[in-house]
Amino acid sequence: MTEPLGFPHLQEVVVFLVAAGIAVPVMHRLKIAPILGYLLAGVVIGPYGLGLLAERFPMLGYATITDLEGARFLADLGVVFLMFMIGLELSPKRLWAMRRLVFGLGTLQVAATATIIGLIAWGWGNAPKVAILLGAGFALSSTAMVMQILTDRREIGTTLGRSSFSILLFQDLAVVPVLVLIGVLGAAKDTGLTVPLLWAAVKAVVVVGVIVLAGHYLVRPLFRGAAAAHSRELFMAMTLLVVISTAALTAAAGLSMTLGAFLAGLLLAETEYAHEIEVDIEPFKGLLMGLFFITVGMGVDLRVAAAEPFWIPASVVGLFAIKAAITTALCLAIGVPRGTAFEAGLLLGQGGEFAFVIVGLGMASGVIPPDPGRFMLIVTSLSMLVTPAAAVIGKRAGAWITARAPAGAAAVAVETPQEGHVIIAGYGRVGRVIAQLLDTDHIPWVALDRNPDLVAEHRKLGRPVLFGRADRTKILRRAGADRALALVMTLDDPRSTRLAVDVARRAWPQLPVFARARDAGHAAELVKLGVTDPVPEATEASLTLGGRLLAGLGIPPDCISRRLEEIRLDEVATVTPNKPRAEKAPPAAP
Repeated sequence: MTEPLGFPHLQEVVVFLVAAGIAVPVMHRLKIAPILGYLLAGVVIGPYGLGLLAERFPMLGYATITDLEGARFLADLGVVFLMFMIGLELSPKRLWAMRRLVFGLGTLQVAATATIIGLIAWGWGNAPKVAILLGAGFALSSTAMVMQILTDRREIGTTLGRSSFSILLFQDLAVVPVLVLIGVLGAAKDTGLTVPLLWAAVKAVVVVGVIVLAGHYLVRPLFRGAAAAHSRELFMAMTLLVVISTAALTAAAGLSMTLGAFLAGLLLAETEYAHEIEVDIEPFKGLLMGLFFITVGMGVDLRVAAAEPFWIPASVVGLFAIKAAITTALCLAIGVPRGTAFEAGLLLGQGGEFAFVIVGLGMASGVIPPDPGRFMLIVTSLSMLVTPAAAVIGKRAGAWITARAPAGAAAVAVETPQEGHVIIAGYGRVGRVIAQLLDTDHIPWVALDRNPDLVAEHRKLGRPVLFGRADRTKILRRAGADRALALVMTLDDPRSTRLAVDVARRAWPQLPVFARARDAGHAAELVKLGVTDPVPEATEASLTLGGRLLAGLGIPPDCISRRLEEIRLDEVATVTPNKPRAEKAPPAAP
């Protein structure tokens, strides 16, 4: 078939965009995850949906996609950008801060799940190579779906959120060696694995070393030049250049393109440009990931599902049962409460987006035969479709288990804060807002408060809120001050704030301390005590009110922002005399 207007895959692109434009609003109105909308849209427009009727009704040929090969190109781009975004979020500092959970709980979960599922697959007559890939693929859960559910529930900062996020982090890291393993198994054919595995390891080390060295000396200067040009287009072009060039380098070495994209994300994660890149690339990542899930849905042959009315549903249930049992047992072993552990098990029980990638690449390389490959893809799709329902069941069952747990059992995990966290002294109105901000960036936190009713209320919800005064060294040490990233004082009593800051500064002089101040005078006192950055709430409230007043009088927004920043800098200079005052800009006419 001749490509319309000479543009490759134009019809697929148009059908993709129309399907996404319909599926996402409908799923949003029904309060269903957009990923499910993409999967269902793919089933409808794919060669096994309405595409089956295209020969009988030729007009359907313009609204469906019957050639999966043309669609896979767009889906591959989605996977590349997904791996880049994962690398961008997995900075070495964050991994090191959460190393005990990530490399402890995460490693055990992936290893145990991959081993058990691989042995089951081998017991059903699959070749060892096939069993290895199936075990590795189905050990991974859906990062996109689980994180979306936790974000919507605002539970990332809870015990459930931290445990689930740590496991997902290691699973994302585990994708890299699995992708390398696929190439090794595909190249090995009927020969032994020792030589191909060693050769792949050598190539991987060399290529990764070249990329890291080149990135260390080239990435920052390139982005510094792009930022100095104040050109958003150039900045975006530089990002695409880094992603595509590293992906091409790994592909040329016989490794996976997705490995190169992941390394590109890691290289940029430690630069000062990481957040700007993440914001710029986010719309593209979301769209391309949508295309990837639509392509996954297109590969679901409902006729195969109908031909296996028992084994496919049984396999979905079995997948959830195996993964939930393993995850629950491991969470219990590290002290997570029983109700929360059970909820985490069900939440992570589905197959993930990388199962599609691993099984698809395994089929393309000839390692996985077509029939078991298609069967497993359908099982993965259905497991993701039922994940929202499984999350609801897990939440209710977890609450039921927690309600019947012995007194004090639910507090075990909360009593042991993780490394690399932020301590919030005071969990009132301001403290809860700060906790919500930290949750958004997946930064763990522990809060201290003296209100026993408030502490009990939030501990029932699984939030890491401890009872105690922040002006006691033992309480701060119990909250993990010796391993914390920062201490935030949100207390509304100036005297309590001063005492707490003094205690923290004496015991942990290197710990950054941020504090809420009553006014500029209180802020000046806190600076003398060693607070890193006090924020006078009276000043901020006045600036907010004044900004809204100026907006109501018709002053342009950029002028308002400049005026407010001038006053804010003057206030900072008053509190810390060594800092320069803002230069006054000429008044702007309304």
